[in-house]
Amino acid sequence: MNKPKVVVEPPDSRGLRELSMGGKPVGTAWSLQGLRKVLTRLGYPEDLDVEDRSSIFWLGGDSGTWPDRTWRRRSTIALMMAGLLGSMALLVVVGIPDAIGALTFAGRVTGFLFAFAGLAQGLAALAALDYWGKRQLKLSGAVILLGVFIALATNGLLLFMWLQEREYTPYVLTYLPLWCWSLWALQLLVREKAWRGIPHPKQFAAGVTATTLLAAANLAYSALYQPTSAPVLVDLNVKFGTPQLDAERPIIHLPVSFRARNSGQIPAYITNDGYGIYGVSAKHASDGSGLLEWRKMMDATSDGSKVGRYVKSPTRETISAARFYGPGNWLEPGEQYIQERVIQVPKSAKYDALEADLTLTLMRKDRGRIDEEFAIPHYSWRRSDRQFYCPPIECVDHIINRGRVLHNNNIINVTRRPRYVISYFGWTGSNADLQSYVLSYAPRDAINFSEEVAEEDERERKRYGVAEAKAMAAVPFAQLLRANEK
Repeated sequence: MNKPKVVVEPPDSRGLRELSMGGKPVGTAWSLQGLRKVLTRLGYPEDLDVEDRSSIFWLGGDSGTWPDRTWRRRSTIALMMAGLLGSMALLVVVGIPDAIGALTFAGRVTGFLFAFAGLAQGLAALAALDYWGKRQLKLSGAVILLGVFIALATNGLLLFMWLQEREYTPYVLTYLPLWCWSLWALQLLVREKAWRGIPHPKQFAAGVTATTLLAAANLAYSALYQPTSAPVLVDLNVKFGTPQLDAERPIIHLPVSFRARNSGQIPAYITNDGYGIYGVSAKHASDGSGLLEWRKMMDATSDGSKVGRYVKSPTRETISAARFYGPGNWLEPGEQYIQERVIQVPKSAKYDALEADLTLTLMRKDRGRIDEEFAIPHYSWRRSDRQFYCPPIECVDHIINRGRVLHNNNIINVTRRPRYVISYFGWTGSNADLQSYVLSYAPRDAINFSEEVAEEDERERKRYGVAEAKAMAAVPFAQLLRANEK
């Protein structure tokens, strides 16, 4: 047989031995069985004596030197791929909602960066098969190193943000183990010097660092700076129109206009709203003793505007009260909503004045997204609405809206418990009753207000940029009567 010798190289760190013939590589082998397969493919007989020095030349060991630990190598591949694929799935889950639905450009960039990082980890998982296999790809080690570095950085970021609140979320069962896994994977790759083979290692490291800093800058900008750099500006206006006396009945028809306009640059959700129209009357205090009641009025209503020197015992009756635009709707910049009402007041009414007010509770739309369920009203007095039903003998009648609110940065959503926005609207004899909360649980009926609830609501209001706006108008009742006498 006139063939050059097959040279069997020493085993590498994994136990793989390269085979060459005439100075040209012809294959690799993990074991003696693998060597015989290569020899058969080269035309040697299946029963060739591997100790025949005329056919095979051994370097760095003989036919019994096969240090490959198949179970250990395959276990390493399995663990490496499991970690990389798990981290990839997590980054895609975190990034895709922001990449598609974030309202800000910076938020979308951050989402795309996370999704792209997940794609890089998927490629790294495939590279693991080659790196702990026959290493036919020169950069497979570098690709895995990049994937592990991404896993360490991103899962470390998620873990850091979770530690700020330490609230249970199912996602913590993913990024906490993945962060521990990334530490193990990184030390393994460093020990094996996986960066060898990178043509320009310094440029590679600089590119990874720049990408990391870009992602961190976009996250900080979209989650912290941008949602607070511009305020929400909403102008409210309440205006009484020209009264008209009914031609057949002693009734005055009085138009009332309510308007809300977003005059700023930030879209805003309406989490609660309502208007009220009231008749106000008081006893005349000719001796100027009305101010003596100020403490009683402050204790009863906390409204010092009702105190006057020449009035005593002011009363307020609700003439009309209703929702304005409705919870779950929103106002885009420059958008306005107007509602016109006409109320009927008896000409013989003993009111001194008519008052109207409009109240809106607003949440920044660039900081949170409210689901569609929030727009569905529930009525506390309806037995058919079992989840929200409360017997009138136990609860004050309310219209209730409740829904999930998601932060506009999905990184925060996966490191916090779910948040819920809930609003109550009702009315009493003297006022429209509007309440709105943002909480980490989903209350069903009236909230048992406590110091803990107040602290949580205040904290979440700041997080989602919740604020209240109110406008009022008043007109003397005598003016309405004189207008109809002309």
